[in-house]
Amino acid sequence: MSAHWKRILIWGVVSLVVLASLVWAFQPKPIAVDLMTLQPGELVVTIDEEGETRVRDVFTLSAPISGRAMRIEAEVGDKVIANETLLAEIEPIDPTLLDPRSEAQARADIRAAEANRILAEAAVKEARVELDFALSELNRSRRLHTEAVISARELESVQRTYQTRQAALETAVANRQARQAELDRANAQLISPTQPRSNAEACQCVPIRAPVNGRILKIQHKSEGVVSAGEPLLEIGDPDKLEIVADLLSSDAIKVEAGQQVYIENWGGDQTLNGVVRRVEPFGFTKVSALGIEEQRVNVIIDFTSPHAEWNRIAHGYQVDVRIVLWRGKQVLKLPLTALFRDGKHWSVFIEQQGMAEQRRITIGYRTGFEAEVTEGLSPGERIIVHPSDKIKQGILLEGRE
Repeated sequence: MSAHWKRILIWGVVSLVVLASLVWAFQPKPIAVDLMTLQPGELVVTIDEEGETRVRDVFTLSAPISGRAMRIEAEVGDKVIANETLLAEIEPIDPTLLDPRSEAQARADIRAAEANRILAEAAVKEARVELDFALSELNRSRRLHTEAVISARELESVQRTYQTRQAALETAVANRQARQAELDRANAQLISPTQPRSNAEACQCVPIRAPVNGRILKIQHKSEGVVSAGEPLLEIGDPDKLEIVADLLSSDAIKVEAGQQVYIENWGGDQTLNGVVRRVEPFGFTKVSALGIEEQRVNVIIDFTSPHAEWNRIAHGYQVDVRIVLWRGKQVLKLPLTALFRDGKHWSVFIEQQGMAEQRRITIGYRTGFEAEVTEGLSPGERIIVHPSDKIKQGILLEGRE
């Protein structure tokens, strides 16, 4: 072979290699995507929210009168028995300190009361003297009447005078007792709060007993101190009778009704507990969210349906997560929400068809925060792209990974 043909052969081989490289470089490469084969399964639509446990019936014991509440010796969690367990006692309040003017007035009242008592005592002595004289006159008149010296009418007049003097003595004695009471009342105005009490053991304190069986949930006024009438002292209830209160957005609460099943999670145990909606309160309230947005909320009351032994460690005021079941479907064709995207007013997905991407419009029904029900447009066994990116187009080559 001549040198000329050798050069032609070499250049030909080089040209073929370059051409093959260009063909390989510009050939479309498949895009690696996550694929999932559609299969029917169960779909549960829920409303998820945080809830708080509470005793169903909480009894707040308040002070029936104003006074000094004695120290409550009981502790939170102690068992109480209805109408037997003494929880608190209230004794009369100590007198207040007098300012100088009030003290001077009180001392003047005492002096006036003492003077009135002296006058009343003198009136008693005078009435007693008059009664003694009337008695002697009555005795003398009786003798004279026996001797026929005076008439019966004159004797009756003397008897009437005696009875009048006797009534006057009784009046004077009663007046003396009244004046003594006024003196005692005036002296009571000067009782100091620092003065030790007499007969403290006989103090008629007001007892407060447990109205129902249960346990102490909270003590608002533990130490001894002055309380006003109606001031709460402690709360009691039965911790075995718990309920859950969850405040839902009013737009979600409309979808909830009594009797719906509830899943209770993140309560501290491993298993999921069951519950049921007992009541949706017929009124809402305003609550400010963590972002500072005012929201209208509605309380939903939930009862436990799991055996008590499974949740007996839960107590009053514990936080839980609740999932209220709105709808449940069996053998539902479903797909992840991440596979959906908007195409105008329609929902669409990309499916894998013979190694290429194909866009398909679909109709969805119920959906959760993760999945959606497919009612039209897809069939079981078809493979969809789980996370379609902006690189995925109609007819593009795909390299699937499931």
